[in-house]
Amino acid sequence: MRPDDWYLTDDVDGFLVRAGDFLRSRPGAHVMQLTWAERVRARGAAAFGAEAPVFGVLERAGKVEATFYRLPPRGFGLSPLTPEQADSLAARLAALGHSVPSVSADHVTAGAFAEAWQRRTGATPELRDTRLRLYRLGTLAPPEPMPAGRGRVLEEQDLEHAMFWCGEFAKAVGEDVCIDAGTWAGTRFADKRYTLWETPDGTPVSVAGMNPLIGGQIQVDVVYTPAHLRGRGYAGAVTAEVSRAALAAGARDVVLFADLSNPTSNALYQRLGYRTLTDWAVYDFTSAGPEAG
Repeated sequence: MRPDDWYLTDDVDGFLVRAGDFLRSRPGAHVMQLTWAERVRARGAAAFGAEAPVFGVLERAGKVEATFYRLPPRGFGLSPLTPEQADSLAARLAALGHSVPSVSADHVTAGAFAEAWQRRTGATPELRDTRLRLYRLGTLAPPEPMPAGRGRVLEEQDLEHAMFWCGEFAKAVGEDVCIDAGTWAGTRFADKRYTLWETPDGTPVSVAGMNPLIGGQIQVDVVYTPAHLRGRGYAGAVTAEVSRAALAAGARDVVLFADLSNPTSNALYQRLGYRTLTDWAVYDFTSAGPEAG
């Protein structure tokens, strides 16, 4: 396998023409590839800063075998790779002078690329403490009984409410992001549809969001209940509601990520019918390799 087998482009439409069928063939494994390619396509590359996003395709004998995306400064995401594929990509990127501040992928792929990038550039990889598990919904099993109240979809007039909940979620998970009316459109939270769980008197107590339908799949992303309201079944209720909404919207697959350090949420998702797809890892590099030329 040659490093030149990797085709790089900043044209997201061309990338999707070349690799779209491959990505949609395994939407769960490619959830981040599909999500970020669609965000770049919908918002335009200029919305992501002065340095354009880069997409890559490993193609041999007319067959796509793997992909990547690079979104400065968010980092670098990979489809599943073999160690040989990871090494050929590292060699290609190093030869072109690309910097890689971090890499995100399934844990096997992330580890293989981290080793290859260190070997090719001397950069030192450091595994982040946060460990994620990607789940895919089997048969939805809503909680019984459900807590008192109802689910309600947030409408356009609820934008301030959505920004508040997402800000609370971001703080809880340690995301370094400013969420207000001026920044909202540029955040990853802006393209989601949100469902609230309300108590019978109309008080919102929990929220869940879902990404748009892409490749027959919807990712549930953002599930949050304030700390003082936890343990009352609200998170299970709102996750069941948003999962049901995803299926009603036509999703063949519904996926979500969970922090493995939180056994409560992982057990909850499993009770609702979610099953492990893969574990996920992120490596940061203390030196990002060669500077971009």
